Amino acid sequence: MHVAKDSIDLGIIVTDEKAAISFYRDSLGLEWEGELPLPGGRMYRLKCGSTVIKLLKLDRTPTAKPAPGGPMGGLGYRYFTISVPDIRGLIARLESKGIKPTVPVTEFRPGVTIAMVADPDGNTIEFLQNSPPK
Repeated sequence: MHVAKDSIDLGIIVTDEKAAISFYRDSLGLEWEGELPLPGGRMYRLKCGSTVIKLLKLDRTPTAKPAPGGPMGGLGYRYFTISVPDIRGLIARLESKGIKPTVPVTEFRPGVTIAMVADPDGNTIEFLQNSPPK
């Protein structure tokens, strides 16, 4: 397969578009790209590097919820990862906004530090910082 873009776009169905926009745009700091109607709902687009995070608020909200427990909570899609340059600073900023990590800042292996949070609908986002070996 040949790809036309160096990243993927990600669609997330949300129950409350205002809470989701507040989380992804205002708390995480993703760049607002805009919104548009779509059959059966509305899409809110944010940029994360060259990836587009598409928040979808459907006219009929599905009753199924994400399985709790992050990566260990079930099969299938469980989380996505955003690489950041200062994971400790990011998590401190999120905590100051009342967003508590579901996985605290942890050195996963030498030079690789992770942390995880949940969005308002319970979807897991992992943050990763690669540090050069000392």
